[in-house]
Amino acid sequence: MMLINNMSLTLKLFCITFLSIICIVYADNPAAASAGPHGGAKTITYDGRSLMINGRRELFYSGSIHYPRSTPDMWPDILEKARHGGINLIQTYVFWNAHEAEKGKLVWEDRYDIVKFIKLVHEKGMYVTLRVGPFIQAEWNHGGLPYWLREVPDIIFRSNNEPFKKHMKEYVSTVIDKMSKEKLFAPQGGPIILAQIENEYNHIQLAYEADGDNYVQWAAKMAISLNVGVPWVMCKQKDAPDPVINACNGRHCGDTFTGPNKPYKPAIWTENWTAQYRVFGDPPSQRSAEDIAFSVARFFSKNGSLVNYYMYHGGTNFGRTSSAFTTTRYYDEAPLDEFGLQRDPKWSHLRDAHKAVNLCKKALLSGEPTTQKLSQFHEIITFEKHGGGGNVCAAFITNNHTKTPKTIQFRGTNYYLPPRSISVLPDCKTVVFNTQNIASQHNSRNFEKSKTANNFKWEVFHEPIPTAAELPAKQKLPAELYSLLKDTTDYGWYTTSVELGPEDLPKKNDVSPVLRILSLGHSLLAFVNGQFIGSNHGSHEEKGFEFQKPVSFKVGVNQIAILGCLVGLPDSGAYMEHRYAGPKTITILGLNSGKIDLTINGWGTQIGLKGEKLSIFTEEGSKKVEWKDLKGPPSTLSWYKTNFDTPEGREPVAIGMDGMGKGMVWINGQSIGRHWLSYLSPLGKPTQSEYHIPRSFLKPRGNNLLVILEEEAVIPDKVAILNVNRDTVCSIITENHPPNIKEFSSKKKELKPTSANLIPEAIIKCPNKKTILAVEFASFGDPTGFCGGFIMGKCHAPATKKIVEQQCLGKEGCAVPMTKASFTGGNDGCPDVMKTLAIQVKCGYKN
Repeated sequence: MMLINNMSLTLKLFCITFLSIICIVYADNPAAASAGPHGGAKTITYDGRSLMINGRRELFYSGSIHYPRSTPDMWPDILEKARHGGINLIQTYVFWNAHEAEKGKLVWEDRYDIVKFIKLVHEKGMYVTLRVGPFIQAEWNHGGLPYWLREVPDIIFRSNNEPFKKHMKEYVSTVIDKMSKEKLFAPQGGPIILAQIENEYNHIQLAYEADGDNYVQWAAKMAISLNVGVPWVMCKQKDAPDPVINACNGRHCGDTFTGPNKPYKPAIWTENWTAQYRVFGDPPSQRSAEDIAFSVARFFSKNGSLVNYYMYHGGTNFGRTSSAFTTTRYYDEAPLDEFGLQRDPKWSHLRDAHKAVNLCKKALLSGEPTTQKLSQFHEIITFEKHGGGGNVCAAFITNNHTKTPKTIQFRGTNYYLPPRSISVLPDCKTVVFNTQNIASQHNSRNFEKSKTANNFKWEVFHEPIPTAAELPAKQKLPAELYSLLKDTTDYGWYTTSVELGPEDLPKKNDVSPVLRILSLGHSLLAFVNGQFIGSNHGSHEEKGFEFQKPVSFKVGVNQIAILGCLVGLPDSGAYMEHRYAGPKTITILGLNSGKIDLTINGWGTQIGLKGEKLSIFTEEGSKKVEWKDLKGPPSTLSWYKTNFDTPEGREPVAIGMDGMGKGMVWINGQSIGRHWLSYLSPLGKPTQSEYHIPRSFLKPRGNNLLVILEEEAVIPDKVAILNVNRDTVCSIITENHPPNIKEFSSKKKELKPTSANLIPEAIIKCPNKKTILAVEFASFGDPTGFCGGFIMGKCHAPATKKIVEQQCLGKEGCAVPMTKASFTGGNDGCPDVMKTLAIQVKCGYKN
């Protein structure tokens, strides 16, 4: 093998020891072999233990943050919070249909300025995984594939199909060229250390048979041929061709991942789902901080070297960017919520998990693993190394029973483990972290009505209902909705007319004919003779549905108008290019003369609404129609307009949409996404009620234009502009909690306590340099509940609140030691109760 002269000895040994094809990738790229100082060019390689930077093994705590799902002014704060949360690697997709919505017209500005985003990551001292795709799924419209791709002749997405491969290669090459010109790959001194081609292809590979297998091989070879100088990965791809690394997606990859498909590849977890994305009609999605921390500790204890949280910050699906039925709010239950606020304890407990694993780093990356299986539910995994400059040892003690705690003996010491927990011992002696015991703080989110912004004066414009005379028939059958709209709008009109005589209509007044529509999705509104008849919709699981309503037809010509509505394009599955939507069959039932099949009656169409065509959601466009004061009963398909002052303060802003039905919202001409409050979850509540308004969408001095398109017959009398905060901060710890992880450090391969008195502490810290204004709850005893909803128990030390107020009031943060004597004064009224300390404070700025 020919090796370039300046290749490091580490890389040479790597090449000799492992598969030569891996080395060829880097040897053929001189930039990849040039190692520089911190911040300079870096060699990125890997072995069976981890990725290596300049020949040095590393552990990575990664977070998915998607640049289009927040605004550029939010990026620095979100990335800074990620860094403080222990994240050292940011993962993002590249969104093809955002950058090239029109063939050949590339957009890289504003929310789509990926170069700016990656450079910000670099400035924060973190690395980047670039998931090029170009199919990304991501609950993003059309899985990231631009609509125009559907219209390429003979194309089959994600298959060994020449038209698809041609456009895919062109786009991937364009992205790689842009990154290279900006010197963003690690061998050039940039932060990108990993790249991903394709996405979870195993899900659909069998559907394409041999063409699926051949496509995987082609995609890997195409990516490698681009010579980016960093390893490529394929997630959920068991047969990832060398040298591409196969990676795991899921909730518990420490137990479900079958492992790298070659021994010289590291174990990488590309998606650890921090909750579950939500579609309209879903109840709240939850995944506990304890379960995520367990999964992280488990994966690293099973030789994992990289865990990525999907999502670390989900953000907002602005405009029409969400996939079919997906909510505007995305992964709000992530460590950083939709607004970029820290969701504690998820953010802080995972931060502590990263610190605990990092204290084990030397042992994890150089020690020999040994597993001691004690039972079906209990085991001890140690990493140990003797000699060679010192001894290192780390242990992970696991109780995998979901209900029963367990005391486990390890090297002569008993360790108590709560159910479903892992204790981390960086020196094989001291528990610094238990995944079930949250020593960090909690918080609760508040939506508070703005004092200045709700000065509404509503006006209304009613969308005109077209007739067959205005939209004469152009084709015999109703047009397929995706191909009609071409992803330019959610709305398409279908019009036809039918003439009925007296002999056609029922003679009895209490009997009416029925208009029946079978639709492939996603929803529709039906009008007869300009009057609203009804609406119906499908779901994320069953997009097709049946509409059936009685109608009072008249003698003579009846005008029928159907508004077909989409809620995003599909984002997954095989043969996506063959998905269809819209009305399939339309009939009138119950006539004296029998059924009339209107499907073949001849149909006119209109793409989009009049209000959309005139852009009446903008200042200029709003002047093109006549708005009226909001009076009288509401009607369907109305546009509502008002102006409002910019909310006070610096907190994130939302609009509460209580009382509204389905449609879309614009602020100063920018769409903040689809609302759909009338689609209730099984709990009888809307899936999403508040919608994010980025402060960058607002005018500094007010007079902001708010326009709502509302499909249903409701009025915006309950709509409100809200300030969003997490100023309710709590701590809840028990006597069994280990000391906070911040009390430990690792110096010269030894675990060192930073304090002489290691006891559990209730730690409170206000966000954004606010101070503690009030102690709303404090109890030492047996309180129950959660942050924002604590309940006093039967065992309570009366002095607790006064002690906490003395420690905390007026400060940005405080730590209250779990010292029994200080709370009870030596007079414990319930000595047999394991004590809990619960504190809830209110943070804010001093007046």
